[in-house]
Amino acid sequence: MKAAIRAEAAALFAAFQAAGAVPVEADILLPAGTLLDLYGEDIRARAYVTQDPLRGEMMLRPDFTVPVVQAHMAHGADPARYTYMGEVFRKQDHLGDRASEYLQVGFEIFDRDAPEAADAEVFALFAGLLAPLGLRPATGDLGILMAAVRSLSTTSQRKAALLRHIWRPARFRALLDRFAGRAAPAPSRLRLLERLAQASPDALIEGAGPQIGLRSATDIATRAALLVADAATPPLPAPEAAMLDALLALSAPAAQAQTRLREIVGHMPAMAPALDSFAARLDALAARGIDPATLPFEASHGRSTLEYYDGFVFTFHAADPSLPPVASGGRYDALTAVLGQGRSIPAVGGVIRPNLVAALKGAL
Repeated sequence: MKAAIRAEAAALFAAFQAAGAVPVEADILLPAGTLLDLYGEDIRARAYVTQDPLRGEMMLRPDFTVPVVQAHMAHGADPARYTYMGEVFRKQDHLGDRASEYLQVGFEIFDRDAPEAADAEVFALFAGLLAPLGLRPATGDLGILMAAVRSLSTTSQRKAALLRHIWRPARFRALLDRFAGRAAPAPSRLRLLERLAQASPDALIEGAGPQIGLRSATDIATRAALLVADAATPPLPAPEAAMLDALLALSAPAAQAQTRLREIVGHMPAMAPALDSFAARLDALAARGIDPATLPFEASHGRSTLEYYDGFVFTFHAADPSLPPVASGGRYDALTAVLGQGRSIPAVGGVIRPNLVAALKGAL
């Protein structure tokens, strides 16, 4: 079984090298601090964490993208193409056949000149390699959704809250409904606001007794002031909330989706650059033989992935809905800025799971 998976991995690895990628490796044991800084404590639920007496908290590699980006930003050429092959480790939250340790083979492009062309190159390469399996593709564009949020007529604090929870659909929906005035604040928030209306944060802190935890009195007072200011913020205009609802629900072939997105941009013009990028990507895909008239597109696609994708996203699925995606990927420009300490470069890539490729070919 493992031999068949290794054979598929080696074939994919060779195909990516034939496409111009340089093979790279990444440590299996990674510093936890970087991943926690990027994703917060949520990553603990998905990664294996251990303690090293000298290096501190460490994680078994949950994916390759972060270490590959770190290595590129430290000493990589520009432009660059990379490929890698190796195990990743993910906790599973239910019993079943999904492995917690499995091989990934990936392909990444770092290129400033034509991001949409790079998106199309990665997707078309994956589509060609996986064509014999008859998989179902799915695409999206988180950049469009982020642009829609940034164009809303509300405070920067509310926009930041929505952007922070793009990858948490339930939390995002709850915030949107509250900001639009369609849902009442939680009773606990209302009680706190009532108390803040009766006394200053400093007085409430002083009356609460000894401080417990890492937040200072200044941090708590600042947070209280933000809560009061948010409570006084007018609701999001109903037409804007409706447009965001329509965007979140948009699911159509990419060419049809482009028409609908143009209608939305008419009401939210700040989205125009993101839609121009979407249109350029469709042209680049068409030039590589991918028909936008049949390519599935969902505006919400990719919102349950690791939290570094910020543009084009894609997956390839088998007919069996119980299986995870056979391949997935997308654009992660912002991640390069975070890990590049002020420097950045447009980047896109994806991974294929050779165990699923082997299973679908009947090799297991």
